[in-house]
Amino acid sequence: MELKQILHENAYSIVASNGYTSSKPGIKPLIDALDEDIHFFKGLSVADKIIGKASAMLLCLSGVKEVYTPVLSVAGKQIFEKYGVPCEYDELVDHIVNRKGDGMCPMEMTVKDIDDLEEAHEALKRKVASL
Repeated sequence: MELKQILHENAYSIVASNGYTSSKPGIKPLIDALDEDIHFFKGLSVADKIIGKASAMLLCLSGVKEVYTPVLSVAGKQIFEKYGVPCEYDELVDHIVNRKGDGMCPMEMTVKDIDDLEEAHEALKRKVASL
């Protein structure tokens, strides 16, 4: 996947096979893209710097074809498996850590007990708006 190389060689947080890139941190690039078109990533390959359950749910909701990430959470991997999305990763972690490094990422916490993709999308939009 050439996206892997583009992600590693640039300061992007996400790269998609349609040319979409962003350097914004966290799930903001995904939220922005899905606000533009809920099927923004349909049929696309995506490389994202860090993927947890929150990002995985948004990518699956959008119809992503395949994913690469250097860091993937166990819950994120389970989402990709559930929806049949091939995912390549370098490191599998228990959960995504917050920016301070002292706990779980707030986006992971937001969807921890949510299984429905659309419900997760709405909860994550509310969480991002509150920050």
